[in-house]
Parts: sequence; structure tokens; C-alpha cells
Amino acid sequence: MTAIPILLIPLTTAALLAVIRNYRLSASVNVIASLLAFFSAIGLLISRPADSQYLLIDDLNIVFILLSTFVGFTTSVFSASYIAHELETGRLTPRYLRFYHAMFQLMMLGMNLALLANNIGLMWVAVELATLSTVVMVGIYRTHEAIEAAWKYFILGGVGIALALFGTILVYLAARPVVGASIDAMVWTSLLSHARAFDPALLNIAFIFLLLGYGTKVGLVPMHAWLPDAHAEGPTPISAVLSGLLLNVALYALLRFKLLLAANPGAIAPGPLMIGLGLLSLIFAGFMLYRRRDIKRMFAYSSIEHMGIIVFAFGMAGPLGNFAGLLQMTMHSLTKSAIFFSVGHVSQVKGTQRIAQMSGLTETHPVLGWTLVASVLAIAGLPPFGVFTSEFLVVSSSFAREPLLAVLVVFGLLVSFGALLWQVTGVAFGEPRGPTEPAKASYLPIFAHLSLVLIAGIWLPGPLVAWFQHVAALLG
Repeated sequence: MTAIPILLIPLTTAALLAVIRNYRLSASVNVIASLLAFFSAIGLLISRPADSQYLLIDDLNIVFILLSTFVGFTTSVFSASYIAHELETGRLTPRYLRFYHAMFQLMMLGMNLALLANNIGLMWVAVELATLSTVVMVGIYRTHEAIEAAWKYFILGGVGIALALFGTILVYLAARPVVGASIDAMVWTSLLSHARAFDPALLNIAFIFLLLGYGTKVGLVPMHAWLPDAHAEGPTPISAVLSGLLLNVALYALLRFKLLLAANPGAIAPGPLMIGLGLLSLIFAGFMLYRRRDIKRMFAYSSIEHMGIIVFAFGMAGPLGNFAGLLQMTMHSLTKSAIFFSVGHVSQVKGTQRIAQMSGLTETHPVLGWTLVASVLAIAGLPPFGVFTSEFLVVSSSFAREPLLAVLVVFGLLVSFGALLWQVTGVAFGEPRGPTEPAKASYLPIFAHLSLVLIAGIWLPGPLVAWFQHVAALLG
């Protein structure tokens, strides 16, 4: 089965990395394995396997799989130089290095499995695997703050995944009278084909628990409290993966369950709930950006803001709303991971994550400074970057249907834009502060991501547009 290599590669690599002590070798193995997984994902475009009771490849999840494996690969390249510096400075010891690389591959395994799963129970297990592996990496520095952030992530993530489990059980209970007490009552393809006959009351309650549970993983307000601490205290490559990938995996789970409700005429419309949480996250995070003094914590709130926009777009639904949500999700993953790549190197050369101690970056480290400026302008939604295109589609599609909601979206975007512009001005310009020695940085992942975001803002290939339009139509 052609989907199997995407799972076998990270699984076998994690076992191998757990016993490799040499850093250069382990970093190289991590990069090669991530590249092979990306190639395997590309192969799914050429040869798509038949569905089974446990694995499924369709037009929806293949978007997430390609994005996940690509960002996983570029993050592994960035991670090689980043972790080498952490070893040189003594922040990370060789004793914990094996856990870092092994957990990286286990995290990729969990996310890939969650995206490929054709079984709602298996998907829940996969999301939990990805969560637990990132918990270990968040606390890998073993400082008081890192351990506290890891425990906070573990506790709040545990509450979220417990709520999601309860919602999953309720979906099974709704399906059992129709499908039967068999594994088919947990298989996506079977659930979708019979969803019209399910008890709508059970589906309604299930979706509330699923929205709260997986919404915790998405980082939606008010279930977001774990995310800023995890970003601030964990290694920066994990911040890139959390914002660029893990939030998307939880969002994917929500979209799957949203399809179930849409197929049942008696169930509630999930759109208003998603719109409400999306707007709350967007506006709340926008104001919180002004008060951040730690640069990684600031961009964590930026991730909450953008996940709010994405959830809002999928809540509005319709062909244009879903298309805008897919494009915004893709652009955010590429741009935010590029930002964390830049921020990781900046915090290393400056020896701090405090925004006030990073001023004059474009003078002391011009390449890092200007790539960070470009990344922030992109994530703030300025043309000609792709985020502008996706946010314009979100706003315009909302104006056509609900002008008041569109006004609230624009308000949230303007609040966030002002905060990001103010914060990046202090970092990039002004009187230089901190060390000025050259950075040992890996620029290729940053340039690759920014180039894709820039190209998407200028020109979207016809096949990509057609693909996204097809997936948007499937989402209803």
C-alpha cells in the first residue's frame, strides 16, 4: 500500500535515532527521513491506494499530508543547525539529544497517521501520540520554565483530548444503531454514507465535545493557554511545527466531524459555533500581541489569531469561504514556520528572546533582520504575499453574506497588523543592542517558504486552484 511508507519511515527512523549518539549522524538521518516522507507524500498524487478500514487517502487529507511532510522536511533542515548551536552553548546536552530527534519523528508519525486514518478511534490515538511527543520536546531543556510549560501543555492537552474522546464515543453511539456494533461504526467512509440516519441529538452533543476537545489543540480561545508557554520555552523547531502543522491536524479532525453534521438534516449547523470561536480568537489574540515582551510568545499569539481566521472561514463555509480557509491555512503554515526559523536564529545570536534586547537587527545581522521583516509583513497580510490573497478572500466572501461579521474580521486584522508592525519595528530598527557576531544560520528553509508565499500572492497555478476548489466544494 503506497500510504504505508509515510508511516513506516518515521516509525523506523524514530527507533534508529533513539540509539544514535553522534549528533551529525542523527541530524542527517532526521533530514533524510523527513525528505523521504515528503517524497512518499508526493507519490500519493501519482498512485492513490484503495481505502481500507484503517487508512484513507482522499482529496481533503492529501492537502494536509503534502503540507505536513514539506514543513516537516524544512523544519528538520533548520533543526540541524539550530540544535548544533544549542549543543555548543550547552543548553542541550547529548543525553537528551537522542530523545529530541526520536520524538521529532514520532511526532511526524502521529500527525501523518492522524491525517491518513479512516477510523475515528485511530485518529484520536494518533493525535494523542503527536501531542505526547511534543510535550517531551517542549520540556527538553529541563529548566523550571520548560518543565512548567510542558506540564501545562500536558494537562490542558489531556483535558482537550479527553473531551475529544468523549465526543468520539458519542459519534460511535450515534452510528451503532444504524451501522451495527462493529468497527464500521468508527470508519469515516461508513459514517459519511450513513450519517443521514444518525440520531441528530447525539451528533449535536458529540460535536460540542469535539469542538472543545480538538479546539484545545487548535489553540482557540479560551482553550489556548498552553500554546504561548509551549512556544516560549520549547526549542524553536518545535514552535515551527506546532504552529505550522499540529494545529492543522486538530483542525482537520474538526473538519471531518463537521462533514458528518452537514450530512445529517436534523443536526445543528456547526458554522455559527466555529464563527464565534474564530472571531473571539482573532480579536483576543490581536490585542494580546501588544503586551508580549518575548518574541516567541508574541508569535504564538499570532498563531492563535490566524487559526481564528481559518476556523472563521470554514465556519462561513460555502465554496469561497472554504477555499479561503484552505489557502489561509497553507499560507499561515509556510509563513509562520519561516518566522520561527528566523526567530530561532535571532534568539541564538542575541542570546535572548526579549524583544527589547533585539533592536537594530537589520544593522547587526542584515540577512536575518530583513528576512524577519519580510516574514512579518507577509503574516500581517500585506501584498504581494499569499496571506493577503487568502485574507482578502475571507473578508470579501464574508461581506457578500454577513457584512457585520466581515467588519469584525477587518477590525481584528487591523488590531493585529498594528501590533505586529509596532513590534517588528522595535526589533529590526533603532539602536543596535546585544552581540553582533555573525550568525551560523540555515537560510534555505526560510527562503524556500517565503518564496512560495510570495509566488502564491502573485500567481496561483491553475491545477492548484482547481484542486482547492474541488476540496472546498467537498467541505460544503
